[in-house]
Amino acid sequence: MELRHRALEVLRLTDPEEKALAVLDLHAQQAHYSIAADMQLPSVDPASLPGRPERPLLRHHTEVARRSPATPEGRAILIHAIAHIEFNAINLALDAMWRFAGMPPDYYRDWLRVAAEEGKHFLLLRDHLRQHHGQDYGDHPAHQGMWTMCEKTSDDVTARMALVPRTLEARGLDATPQIQNKLRNTHAPDALAAVAILDIILHEEVGHVAIGNHWYRWLCDKQGLDPESLYHELTVRYEAPRLRPPFNTSARKQAGFTETELLWLQQIA
Repeated sequence: MELRHRALEVLRLTDPEEKALAVLDLHAQQAHYSIAADMQLPSVDPASLPGRPERPLLRHHTEVARRSPATPEGRAILIHAIAHIEFNAINLALDAMWRFAGMPPDYYRDWLRVAAEEGKHFLLLRDHLRQHHGQDYGDHPAHQGMWTMCEKTSDDVTARMALVPRTLEARGLDATPQIQNKLRNTHAPDALAAVAILDIILHEEVGHVAIGNHWYRWLCDKQGLDPESLYHELTVRYEAPRLRPPFNTSARKQAGFTETELLWLQQIA
């Protein structure tokens, strides 16, 4: 059994629970898989990726309901939106595994770890929706912004590392504490239960962004490129979303951002 080929199979799964459980199983059984790092897998119709369920209905991000935590319904919409992000993050990690050949074995193991933890996050949030709100994943519309950047960077692993984990996922480090504060202020039992889940997610997402930072810098070093100046160039070339304050400086430092990079963030804000 080969790890990258299996990652592609799991990426194609359409049932969210099946996908999350499959990636957890793959991570647990990884010792039984070989890694064909130099193997170019067969071409895949981009329209077939990622495997996704019929629901939620995908809309433009401006058409998705606001996620105020002030009411139970608002909290349900908020948790649904975060669950959708985590489901997409499973797909992003699996895509990073199968798509890019020629990386060290640890690269594939790292992204398998990310995929498994994202699967755990998704299952925690889905269970929360069911238990506290009587709802399920798919009950609210969602948007597909994260996968759009995945498609843009499908032919460049350096750009992928720069603009998915270091940009899109790093935004979660900034946003999560603010979401947690809003939930705490409601004093609702379901909100406090959600805060505890977000604690787990935030802690592990620091590690995910750190993995992106590590491999981005590894790729830059291998190509003789300056990671900081290249990052600025890539954000323009691929029209990455603009990052806005407040920034979670502590979490970003833990994830491997340099003082120069953090200063640059403050300057562009």
